Order: sequence, then C-alpha cells, then structure tokens
Amino acid sequence: MKTELLAPAKDKETAFAAIDCGADAVYIGASSFGARQNASNSLEDIKEVVNYAHKFWAKVFVTVNTILTDSELVEAVKLVKELDKISVDAILVQDMGLLLEIKNLIDKGEISVPIHMSTQCDNRDIEKIKFFEEVGVSRVVLARETSLEKIKEIHKTCPNIEIEGFIHGALCVSYSGQCYLSQYIGGRSANRGECAQPCRKKYTVKTNEGKILAKDIHALCLKDFNASNHIETMIKNGVFSFKIEGRLKEQNYVKNIVAYYRKELDKFSDKISSGKSFYEFKPDPEKTFNRGFTDYFLNKRGVCWNFISPKSRGKFLGKIISLKNQGFILKTNSDIYPQDGLCLETQNGLEGFLVNKTEKTKDGTLIIPNRKVNLQKGIKIYRNSDIEFEKLLSKKVKRQIGINVRFINNMLKLKDENGIIIEESLEKFEQSKNPDKMKETFIKQLSKTGDSDFYINKIEILSEVPFIPVGIINELRRTLFEKLMSKRLENYKREVQKPLKLTEYYKKEVDYRANIHNKKAYEFYEKCGCNPLEPSLETKIPNRQIELMRTKHCIKYALNICKSPEKLILQDEFGKEYPLKFDCKNCEMIVLSN
Repeated sequence: MKTELLAPAKDKETAFAAIDCGADAVYIGASSFGARQNASNSLEDIKEVVNYAHKFWAKVFVTVNTILTDSELVEAVKLVKELDKISVDAILVQDMGLLLEIKNLIDKGEISVPIHMSTQCDNRDIEKIKFFEEVGVSRVVLARETSLEKIKEIHKTCPNIEIEGFIHGALCVSYSGQCYLSQYIGGRSANRGECAQPCRKKYTVKTNEGKILAKDIHALCLKDFNASNHIETMIKNGVFSFKIEGRLKEQNYVKNIVAYYRKELDKFSDKISSGKSFYEFKPDPEKTFNRGFTDYFLNKRGVCWNFISPKSRGKFLGKIISLKNQGFILKTNSDIYPQDGLCLETQNGLEGFLVNKTEKTKDGTLIIPNRKVNLQKGIKIYRNSDIEFEKLLSKKVKRQIGINVRFINNMLKLKDENGIIIEESLEKFEQSKNPDKMKETFIKQLSKTGDSDFYINKIEILSEVPFIPVGIINELRRTLFEKLMSKRLENYKREVQKPLKLTEYYKKEVDYRANIHNKKAYEFYEKCGCNPLEPSLETKIPNRQIELMRTKHCIKYALNICKSPEKLILQDEFGKEYPLKFDCKNCEMIVLSN
C-alpha cells in the first residue's frame, strides 16, 4: 500500500527543503487567496517548486482556500487557470462559488487540475463528505477532530474519494472554517486568511454570578497535534495523505518534522514519490516548536489543552535537584550547551532564559543562566532552543534517486527505482590494454554522483570495458543523468480531475456558517437544492446571539467540573465577556457572541 506525506511550505526554499527531506507532496500558497495571508508566493516561484518536485515524482498543491468577494472570485478563476498551466497537482478550495466556477472551467475543457476540498470546508460530517464525493472532487481534507472510528466509517461510506488527514502541528481550537472570533473581535477573518489568533490569548473563566474559576489562563489554547502513534491504524482506516500543519513555520521546523514522519510512515507503507534523503540530524519533533503534544480526539478524550502558554515549551530535560553558584544542578541525560534556550513553567506562563555556562558534576549538569531566574528544587526544565540541533538542521539535505547501472557488450544501461531506462552504446571506443584497471576506473567515476539527483545503487560490469579517458567518463555520467531525468519528467503523469456535477446538498437550508461571500456561492447552494438564509458573517454580523466558535475542547472538562450545571463566561483581558454553552450530548463547547 502507498501513502502520501504532505508537508507545508511558506516559500519556495521551504518547499525545496521539505521535498529534500522526503515529502511526497507540498502545499503552498499562491500570491493571494490562501488561508495564511503571510505565506504567499509568485507563480514563478511556484513553477520552480513544481519543476523540482516532479523530478522526484512528488506533487505540489496550491491553496486557494479563502472565501471570496465577487471581484476576488474573478481574479481567483484567473489564478486557477494559471496554476493549471504550470502543472500544479491540485488546488485546495473552500469557497463554493469558486468550486462552481471551476466546474464550468472543467466542462469547457479549460483546466484539468484536481480539486481538493480544504479542511476549511468543515469536513466532519459523513453526509458532507458523501456530497463532495458525489460532486466528484478528488480529495477531502478531514477536520482535525475526526476520530479513528469516524475515519473508518467515512472511508467505508465514501470509498471513491481520497482522504487526507492531519498528522502533526498546531491545532485550531474551533472546527476549521467555523471560527468567527477573530472577525467578531477585530474584523480579521480566519476564513479570509487574516486570523489574529484570539484563541492564544488569556481569559478568565467565571460563572454567571461572577465567581472566578480560573483567572488569566490561556483557556482556549491547545497543545500541538502528534498522531505518530496512530499511523498504522490511520492507514488501515482509509487515510491516504498524512498532512503536516505549518505554512508559517520556519524551514528547520519543516525539515525536522518531515524527516521524522518520513521514517515513521515508511514502517507501514510505501511512498508515492521517488528518492532517498541523506541528512546528518536525527529527527525529533520535541526539539522544534511545540506546546506539548496531544493526539486530540483520534482515540479518546485526553488532555488536549495548554492553559499555561501558547509559546514553545520544547523538550523535557529533567528536574532541578539543587541550586548552586547562581545556577542549578539538573539531572538529565541530554548534553546542554551555552546559548541553548531553556524554560520552566510558572503560574504566569513560561519563563525562558539562555544558558551562559555548563559544567558536568557528579550529581548532574551545572547550568548557569544568563539572567536571574526564579528557580526552585524539583522544577521541570525544558529546552525550546537546541543550538547544536539547529546547526545540524541548517545543513543541506540531499535527496537522490537510486539507479542500477549495467554494462554488457559495449552497451551501458541505466535503470532508476521507478523502472525508467536509458541506454548508451560505447562501441566507438578502443579496447583497453589493462581491462581490470579500466573496469575499476569506470566503476569509480560512475559512482561519483556528488550533488546530482541520483545515487548509484548497484553497478554490474558483465563484459570488458573499452578504454575511456576519465574526463569522458565523467562527461558521459553527466549526460546520461540529464537524459534519465528528462525521461523521468516525460513519464511523470499529473492526475486529471474528472468532470464535476451538482447534486443535492445534504441540508435543506444553511445560515452564515456556510460562509457564502459571493453571488456564485449563493448560486451553488441553490442549484444543489439548498436555501441560503443569509450571507457570511464577514459580509454582515447577524442581529442575534450567534456561535463564534464550536469546539471539542471543553473548559468544564478541563477544570474537572464536567457535571456542573453552572453557566460559564469567558472574559478577555479587556473585560469583554463571551457566554459559553455546552452541548454535552455531542461533547462540544460553544463560544457565543455577547
């Protein structure tokens, strides 16, 4: 069975790095209309990424997954046409108006690029995914909250649509596409790529009567997702593409996480792309940005929240066993270096400091901080900046495609790991006076693949090699590698989107949560037999109390008052209050407008 490892890229350099570290596909934002406004890229840069990815038969997906105004929709259609021309492998879509326009383009034969329904479409109901399957899109990106059992049920019910599921990264506390808190507070819409992340701010939790249950905590802040322990089950239950979140993440983060999941996925499935990655670091997700990890609701409800801080906690090193010489002794198995960033958890959040000096002692490692820190015996210490690990991550990673070389009867044959073959006759060369020495030189020079796109897996010499000067062998190697790569690119086949059809929507009517932001989106729902009651919240905030966020994270559960009948309120740092509602039947919490 083959699976896909899908990596984020904020720019072309990060995309190259992700591919080098083993990604089967990358997703990247175009110049506009992506759900991460600060991660945009030109068509020229995306074309470079496409050309590079396709060498390894890896794919490039482009996010056009915001909701659009009427005028933006016209520009988005032009963008989709351009992306199709440069052979991107899929477009991620949220806006149903854009989906309708794409259908029309496919009907006219103007584009053939596959369409993926973004997680921003709120893909958690089997009925919705069945609808998208019947429409005919290639893939659906599941909501992060989807359980293993639900994934299995979705795949069984909708076997003809690819399933993409998240495997790692930051978690939106709300169902994706259904968070209106940022728009409501400050006019920055998550559905238009402008989220201000109010979920990472501090709140006070209190009752309707004013009793404070928790003061100034990061009440909506979640840990980061890590599903590495569930890969095998996810594959068995129908997940084809394993998605790493992080289109705003730095290159070193992406390299570490991609390399880690490449190794983990390879234990259970074959990759869809080609090549092997060569790097010096040992991948470790805990050594790059993380707020602590959770597998969220994949298996069962656990501790998914991080009320202490939205900042990176990093990797646990050990506990302070004593204080000494303006520093402390840490019991740890890890080597710690000057300029490492360490931190500890306090009631006010994470307190961080740099390491000034370290010294091995009989009891542990003496660490001298670069400033005065409130330290106590027994406190847990974490490292959120590993200076030596970052140096290793910064080094160039090579990805190369394995080839077998065979020489017989003056014919040189190269065959890569995908079965692509090229041949070259060497009959124009004279017989060698020293066949054994010539064979040795021939093998040695062919094996010098350097920074090329190939590495030699095996060389078979089955007959006498003619005399060929070293310079000619080197030139022959370069020429053959170029021909082999050219043939590989000729044999790369982009998938083609089948025609889309409008079918009956699974709901009879929809409200602002359908995110209808243009006339074509209205038309889409009407043609699918659904009555749109109102436009997007970004168009007009309804004149009634509304849901600003619906989440599987429950503050009552987190505060161990699950059965309490008390009504709760979230109060932000400016005193603004948001009533909470609890849908206990579905284990969901709702943040309401005030």
